[in-house]
Amino acid sequence: MNSEYIKIIATNKKARFNYQIDAEYEAGIVLMGSEVKSMREGRVSFQDSYADIKNGELFLRQLHISPYKYAYNANHEELRTRKLLLHRYEIKKLYARMKEKGYSLVPLKIYFKNDKIKVLLGLGKGKKLYDKRETIKQKDVNREMDRDRKKYSCK
Repeated sequence: MNSEYIKIIATNKKARFNYQIDAEYEAGIVLMGSEVKSMREGRVSFQDSYADIKNGELFLRQLHISPYKYAYNANHEELRTRKLLLHRYEIKKLYARMKEKGYSLVPLKIYFKNDKIKVLLGLGKGKKLYDKRETIKQKDVNREMDRDRKKYSCK
């Protein structure tokens, strides 16, 4: 019996609005003990966070993890750069795609998977302003359709 336990810690709602995501990758993350405890409380913010490749290694930058209130001296730095764990061939493939014009690597989700913290990364291009307007318009249309469907459905 191979069951996976997945508990979502945080999702980056702005990422899918600001980027057209082409591919998703699951990566492990190197953390300190106080960071893990703070994440269990859901004290994570994705604002302005991104991933990049330096010297063949993948790093997550600007991810804000609030300090754990019970770890006085052994607390972590809130915005430190954290290493992501991915296979070397996947990093090479990502590096080749990121060299193309306009591609970025953004974190979409952080979650527990079988007691290990994983980060779901999205490889995508930034949307233009007119694309964002189109996304908002499509959400409004879908919301109206759902509202009408509820209103006129048989009870």
